[in-house]
Amino acid sequence: MKVSTLLGLLPSAVLASDVLSVAFFAKERSQLLDFISTNHDIDYGCRPVVMPAGGEHKLHAVVSEEHYHRLKRSIDADVVRVETLDHINKRQAATAPIGKGDRFKGGKVAPRGLGSRKSSEYAELQSAGILNADEVYTAMRGLEKEYGLTLFEAPYKTFEGNTVIGGVANKAQKIKKNKQYIYFSSGIHARERGGPDNLIYFISDLLYANEHRTGLTYGNKTYTNSQVKKALGAGIVFTPMTNPDGVRHDQANSNLWRKNRNPASSTPGVPLSVGVDLNRNFDFMWNFTQYFNNTVSPASTNASSQAFYGTAPFSEPETQNMRWIYDEFPGIHWFIDIHSAAGTLLYSWGDDINQSHDPKQNLFNPEYDGKRGVVEDELYKEYIDQEDWDNISLQANATTAAMNAVGGREYIPQQAVGLYPTSGASDDYAFSRWHKNKNVTKVYGYTMEFGYPTNFYPTSEEYIQNIIDTNAGFMEFILTADEVGLKG
Repeated sequence: MKVSTLLGLLPSAVLASDVLSVAFFAKERSQLLDFISTNHDIDYGCRPVVMPAGGEHKLHAVVSEEHYHRLKRSIDADVVRVETLDHINKRQAATAPIGKGDRFKGGKVAPRGLGSRKSSEYAELQSAGILNADEVYTAMRGLEKEYGLTLFEAPYKTFEGNTVIGGVANKAQKIKKNKQYIYFSSGIHARERGGPDNLIYFISDLLYANEHRTGLTYGNKTYTNSQVKKALGAGIVFTPMTNPDGVRHDQANSNLWRKNRNPASSTPGVPLSVGVDLNRNFDFMWNFTQYFNNTVSPASTNASSQAFYGTAPFSEPETQNMRWIYDEFPGIHWFIDIHSAAGTLLYSWGDDINQSHDPKQNLFNPEYDGKRGVVEDELYKEYIDQEDWDNISLQANATTAAMNAVGGREYIPQQAVGLYPTSGASDDYAFSRWHKNKNVTKVYGYTMEFGYPTNFYPTSEEYIQNIIDTNAGFMEFILTADEVGLKG
């Protein structure tokens, strides 16, 4: 029985206590690739990520306790072994709480981030807990009231009738939609707690520092007021909670909910068959059985899978809203989709290894259908212009260097394909738009994975550190974008 089926038989409210964070270890990367190919329905988080580990390689995942014991019995430990991550599993009861009530009083009080505070003041924010879903929006209304932040409503309502609200942060008094060059999105995977908070508090810091003519400090990284003004001058479009239905469900049930809440493809009595993985629903090689080698599964047609891709590209209102944002703000040139938990900054492409010498090997060439995605072979590698490759690599290196300099933990820049390919992802869709239609702005798309592998529910201390890490990363990302070029 596949893990997705097994978990689907469990009541949705008890899943978090019945799953374990684990790591698979192997001497060679290729051994982990082979393991994924035959166990692609295991929950590897946003995407499988391999990391060096003391002369070996490791791959993180979450599985049910029963499935863990079956894996221990069935896999050859001389090739791939599995171990529980006890340092994560033992502290689940100590995860940061979800905030109660409304600390922003319906928008009468504006949030204030960490970069504009002394470290001795962090305890106040830590004790208040993670923003609940309502507070994400009252925080934005508070910023609107205090600083005149421009808010907007995305046009497509979610299955449960929620509206996705976004903002535009810019030092200009009158917002010109074609002169906003940065786009940040978070909360697309509901269980990745703290993503909306990272973004809300960063925007709060920029607006506070601009208003009070101060700089910002994140751990060992300090930014001047002139850099704050430069960041705001870039024009920042942001949607802190892209998947409000999923976030509300996860916060109510603490069941590691990843998808949205659309039940159209679900099976009665199988809770995990509800919803679509929104980060497999974008129009980038969505029909993976056509584009990819049949030995890889970058998404899933199984509604109970954490990577279920939906019924069509952009079948979901949440992804339709993100597509609308690119049309509404046509100047966007730089994009980050904020996720947890791997400690990486990923850049395109995600379908196969990059190469810059053979432009015929590209995502639109049907000659290579069925050959993509096997990262260890030579049959296909995804074309990228060398200048684009240089730009996106420079940005990834600069951003992660700033996050590392903070002093919290190590962040690694790497190509999104990593060990295993993905399809229908937000970052690749953003980058592919220009390749399909030269009349739109070229967007360099990234996925930021904050925190520690499979630790989707951070402790209170980790929650604070995640804000510091990501906020330094956001700041560096914008400043580097300004250096490379804001306009596509």
